[in-house]
Amino acid sequence: MTRWRYAAATDIGLVRETNQDAIFIDDSLAVVADGMGGHAAGEVASAMTIENVHEGFLTDQTVEGLLHAIESANAAVLREARDNPNRFGMGTTIVAVGLTRDKLGVVSPTLFHVGDSRVYQLRDGALRQLTEDHSVAEEWVRMGRLTPEEALNHPRRHQLTRGVGVEDTIDIDVMSINAQAGDRLLLCSDGLSNELSPEGIARLASAPVPLDQAVNNLVEAAKQSGGHDNISAVLVEFDEAEVSSKQIKRTLGTAPPPVAQISRPGSHRAKRKGGWFSWRVGVGSLLGIGIVIGFFVVLHWYAYSTYYLAPDHGVIGVYQGQPSGVLWFKPVLVAPTNYSYAQLRPADQISLNATISEPSLDAALSYAASIHSEWQASQTSSVTTTTVGTTTTTVATTTTTAKKG
Repeated sequence: MTRWRYAAATDIGLVRETNQDAIFIDDSLAVVADGMGGHAAGEVASAMTIENVHEGFLTDQTVEGLLHAIESANAAVLREARDNPNRFGMGTTIVAVGLTRDKLGVVSPTLFHVGDSRVYQLRDGALRQLTEDHSVAEEWVRMGRLTPEEALNHPRRHQLTRGVGVEDTIDIDVMSINAQAGDRLLLCSDGLSNELSPEGIARLASAPVPLDQAVNNLVEAAKQSGGHDNISAVLVEFDEAEVSSKQIKRTLGTAPPPVAQISRPGSHRAKRKGGWFSWRVGVGSLLGIGIVIGFFVVLHWYAYSTYYLAPDHGVIGVYQGQPSGVLWFKPVLVAPTNYSYAQLRPADQISLNATISEPSLDAALSYAASIHSEWQASQTSSVTTTTVGTTTTTVATTTTTAKKG
């Protein structure tokens, strides 16, 4: 028997205008999804994914069942984006831990992961990261092209290599978790892991306090460290834990079903009858034209599927497209801002020169405002003035918590 207690919290943070994170937790399933895409599309993608995964897992609480539920969520998000052009390009990350039942009836925790949301395991105060980020910067770390320290501030640290609702096929990391009674698991969006050090996460997540207090402390600490993104945390603690009889640690990919080839008696002779060859040539030509057109459509989409910040005649400019361009598709300046390049901290100027990628126009504009505000804050703190009177405005934020046990 495997049983856990749990608590969860999500917060909009201090910069974003909407909360595109979605969370779910009950007695057998924990999920965090971090949506991406402007005009509330990311919020839709994460909510749809949570709903599809929950419903699918209720039907089949096995590894295969949860895997199929995530595949179904991927298909649902893609359909929604195709049916609603204003949501084109939306998607989401997902980390899910389900108490899955194997063929021998053993119920144990299994981890499923796509994107850069994370799962940590805590035992006796020690922290272990179970997931590997599916981002360009982290992929380059694993290839040896970047150091972990360089990846922390790399312009492509937010550019995902995998996501739910991005492509027709999806690769999902699946891993059996060897848990013991007293172990804790932390599922979180990058709004938490980007703001807190591993040491800080370990200290707050393993503190000997009630689980709801622990998740609230994690969220508040992330906000105090900057709160640049939505922040979500789900914390579970095992009362009892079993180990699966069949350990899994691999990436499972999906592919469209193959087209069945049906052969009928006499069909070989039919190929020789008049007009068949011309018909085949015509269909082949149409298919070839369709493939060429499809290639250029996909190429155009990829070329302009992202946004980035870069200097533009002394101010911060927001461009749509790939920084180096794709063939003849060159990036386009879509939103020159009023934020002066000179009014940025030196580290932010360096990042801007290397370009800063963001998944949407709203995210790019928010990030530009954020780094300009950080420069203003640094200027204010460095100048000593005589204060005649001060007015303090307190902004209350609301943290949503879920607790059981």
